[in-house]
This record gives sequence, structure tokens and C-alpha cells, in this order.
Amino acid sequence: MNRRERLKTIKEIINSRKISCQEELVKELEDRGFSVTQSTISRDLNELRLTKVRNHKQQEYYSLDSRFYKENMFNYEKFSSKFKESVLSVSKAQNILVIRTYPGEAQGAAAILDGMNFVEILGTVAGDDTIICIADNADNAEKMQKFMKQY
Repeated sequence: MNRRERLKTIKEIINSRKISCQEELVKELEDRGFSVTQSTISRDLNELRLTKVRNHKQQEYYSLDSRFYKENMFNYEKFSSKFKESVLSVSKAQNILVIRTYPGEAQGAAAILDGMNFVEILGTVAGDDTIICIADNADNAEKMQKFMKQY
């Protein structure tokens, strides 16, 4: 099987299940009839511009979505600290979270939230004391609301 078919198959695998390491991807490809090495997979991942993303449970896996950065800009300690000092409440309306902060704190809290690169969050808009956070679906909005309320 040729390279183009292998790359197409890698995309299908990444879109259908969470692959957290190259070894898992090698096994999936072998199950589908491709004989590949880890170094070949490494080159394929670079060519496809796959990145590792992290969900709210800190599980990492490869993603084809280009809106994600390769690494989080902030860590959980920074996230926790900023949310404890800034956030007053987190409310949910379907897939939208409304995060109320102390005056002047919304933009800083939104920057931390954006920098965490949660796969469940499509984006945020911050004013002075309110953040509108758009999740990819209502279930993930609920998960993120519960997660944020921990801090």
C-alpha cells in the first residue's frame, strides 16, 4: 500500500478514536494491513501536522484540528490560581458557559482558559467582568462547568 493511502488511513484512525502514542498508531495501521516503523509514523505525523491535545481530564491524544497549539501555554497550577482569585460563578446555557469574574479580571482569566487548550472549548470572548465560553457541545459544556467549579 502506498504513502497516500497510509496518510488517508491515519486521518481516518485519528478521527475515529483517541490515539495517545505512536505505538498505538503503528498497531492500528498494522491491523489495517500497513507495515510501518515508528520513524515512518513520526514523519507522517509531521507531514499531517498532527498535534497532541489535552482534554479536561488531562488525557492526551493526537488531533488533526489546526486550532490547537502543540503545548499548553499555562499549567494547571496557574489555571487554578487565576480562577480562585478571579472567578465568582460559572453558569451554563446549552453549549455556552457564562463565567462571572471580579471587575477587570475577565480578560486575564479568559487568556488562561484559552492557553490551556482544552479540546472541549471552541473559544472565549471576555469583557470586563464576564467571559462567554463556547464549548463544542452541551455535554462538554457541562463537563467544563463542573471542572471549573472545582477551582
